[in-house]
Amino acid sequence: MKKVLFIVATLIAFASCTERKASIPAYAWYGWDKARMSADSLRQCFETWKSHGIVGVCIENGNFDNPGTIDQIRESAKIAHEVGLEFHAWIPTSLQRGCDSTWYTVNRYGKSAYTPEDRAYVDYYTTVDPHNPEVMEYLASKYAEVAEIPEVDYIQLDYVRYADVILSEGLWEKYEGRIDHTWRTEDGKVREYPAADYCYCYACVADFKEKTGIDIREAVAAGQDPQEIAEWAQFRCDNVTALVKAIADAVHAKGKKISADVFPGPASHAEWMVRQQWDKWDVDAFFPMNYNDFYMEPASWVGTITAEETASTDKPVYSGLFICRDWQHKADIVDPENSGLLPSEIGEAVKGAMKAGAAGICLFTPGSMTDEHWAEFDKALGLTD
Repeated sequence: MKKVLFIVATLIAFASCTERKASIPAYAWYGWDKARMSADSLRQCFETWKSHGIVGVCIENGNFDNPGTIDQIRESAKIAHEVGLEFHAWIPTSLQRGCDSTWYTVNRYGKSAYTPEDRAYVDYYTTVDPHNPEVMEYLASKYAEVAEIPEVDYIQLDYVRYADVILSEGLWEKYEGRIDHTWRTEDGKVREYPAADYCYCYACVADFKEKTGIDIREAVAAGQDPQEIAEWAQFRCDNVTALVKAIADAVHAKGKKISADVFPGPASHAEWMVRQQWDKWDVDAFFPMNYNDFYMEPASWVGTITAEETASTDKPVYSGLFICRDWQHKADIVDPENSGLLPSEIGEAVKGAMKAGAAGICLFTPGSMTDEHWAEFDKALGLTD
């Protein structure tokens, strides 16, 4: 009899342990390349992530220029709901291909992002002008179309910004070898990269002059530093905010919510690096990319920057964490875009974000999570001791 009771007690304890719920809402960013991963494989990934406490997925299925994107969003959203996960349709905003040439941003030198050899940093920086009414109308209508998919819970905006006029410090060395620019002057000031300073198209210059009386092209030609003209920086921030409002209004009209991937801050980084004053945006949740290695900071910085973010908005903030896949060789990795959190840093980053008032966290990406990462992640979420 005692043996039977012991077995029953053990089974009850085991069942209780396996039914343990995560104490922290966790999301995951992931790009589904349907040519390389079947729908069944995607489902298996979702199921695995859910077992580690993931409650929602932010899935990139391609851009609007791909005719199959909408159908793929519909398919991945349906799979997510069948698995029991919240679905965010994660779609780049400013990076658009195949549009009219007049839609693209023009830099300080008068060169357009429409032209491949004139794009800042990388070929995919095909940034459209957020101030262009046609761009605003097009993007609002496309996001509204996605919002009509029943299984889409959130539209998630990404690259909703200008190009990085100032890169995060961890990337300086990587790009200084490719571009003719020094980020920090002898007096210690961080300098904007003129080739990534947008937008100086005719309409932006004219509208800014009408609004402020300043002809920004004439100012630059006369030797003025546009980085020192506060009104010019604010004009670009306002353009992004207006674009977000147009998209948000269209999405909310469909009865859906909207989230946004943003740079950290906003005041400490996002505002002056990519013109994001996201504390002014009418969205329902923020997913700041708090990638500490990009800023040459330790894991503890995640908590510090999250505190600024949660103080900046009353909307939920989900702290984005960048994961180092090849973590055992991190000391040999010189590119922050391949670096990230070690397993031993997961707990500190998660706890720091939550202590600072985050609503949860988001992983970039679950595909980089090793068994060691998942073990520490499970502990941080309260799934294991």
